Amino acid sequence: MLDKLFFIHDNTLKDTPVRFKRYLYGLIDWKSRAICVTGARGTGKTTLLLQYMAEHYNNSQQALYVSADNVEVSAEGLYKIAGDYFSYGGKALVIDEVHKYPGWQIELKNILDTFKDKKVIVSGSSSIDLKQGKADLSRRFAYYDLKGMSFGEYLALVKNISVEPQTIGAILADHVKISHSLLKHGPILKYFNDYLSHGYYPFITEGEPTYLQKILSVIEKVFYEDIAVIGNLKRNNITALKKLLWVIATSSPFEVNIDRMSRDIGISKEYIYTYLEYLEDAGLLSAVYGGGKGYKLVRKPAKLFVENTNLLVALCGSLRTESEIGTMRETFFVNQLQQSHKVTASPKGDFLIDNKYTFEIGGKDKGFEQLAGISNSYIAADRLEIGHAKKIPLYLFGLLY
Repeated sequence: MLDKLFFIHDNTLKDTPVRFKRYLYGLIDWKSRAICVTGARGTGKTTLLLQYMAEHYNNSQQALYVSADNVEVSAEGLYKIAGDYFSYGGKALVIDEVHKYPGWQIELKNILDTFKDKKVIVSGSSSIDLKQGKADLSRRFAYYDLKGMSFGEYLALVKNISVEPQTIGAILADHVKISHSLLKHGPILKYFNDYLSHGYYPFITEGEPTYLQKILSVIEKVFYEDIAVIGNLKRNNITALKKLLWVIATSSPFEVNIDRMSRDIGISKEYIYTYLEYLEDAGLLSAVYGGGKGYKLVRKPAKLFVENTNLLVALCGSLRTESEIGTMRETFFVNQLQQSHKVTASPKGDFLIDNKYTFEIGGKDKGFEQLAGISNSYIAADRLEIGHAKKIPLYLFGLLY
């Protein structure tokens, strides 16, 4: 059995790219004994784990990579594989797509409790099931979540332009200087426009012509292999989920009306709430809740967005009207800021960041009328190469990670 797994391991690792590493690679405490990397499908979790193995272990006798959805793994069982491998002398076991293995929480717990001097690293797509597993195993695992690529990462991977990540404080204070340094590398607004349609997922390196089709394939797998299994959903439930996602994607932008959604889709309000949670946990939606004065903490989000702009383009096609472009801008801003900041709806302006900064999102001619009298207020302006004062180019908020 181990010989087969060694063969799969060697074939998987031999083509691992090493030039470019995702932002999360340097944030993980790799010294931890048990690590779990979560993230939506297609964001590069497998590559990240393989890069770590290639860099820290000489061969499959020291660290073994297995995919939990492999038929050999399902037949043999994770616990037995771990026992055989660690008895063989292995130091670390890396289990990809762990959420696809039935009863993975129990077997992982048993592996960690039995082989206390061994390292276990697992990955899994964002899902309800994995979040439940996190609650059960939180004392044993260090958890990390991998988002899709930032605009800065896209520049590094696709355009070979190295850009240092910026803090939001640095962007607000030094945006003119940062923009000037970026513009030396080429037409940044063109690169940004490219990123919005085909730059969020690392598989852009496999070719642009098939990129959007691969995103649609990712969406289908999320529906039928993740959400359907975890939620024990039937085909008509999946149809309702798809319609819900499409309704949100084609709204400009989508301000939540649960009653109307319930009527339009033909399911109860309680199901709407449940399905929204499924879509968000699966990495297809982002929710922005109320914040600041005048808002109450409620279950209903203030705004809903498709999780990233590439998903939006794949679902809606070419976005040409001003309202569609406005949705694209807000989707990008929310997506990039939510990685490490608290994003809430603002009673004035579009968004409140970390309960401190108020932002209005718009084009380069956007004025400050709606932000009058608000301290720490800014405009994130699209189609603007270099900003001035409190008007900042939108693309700079893609350099936060």
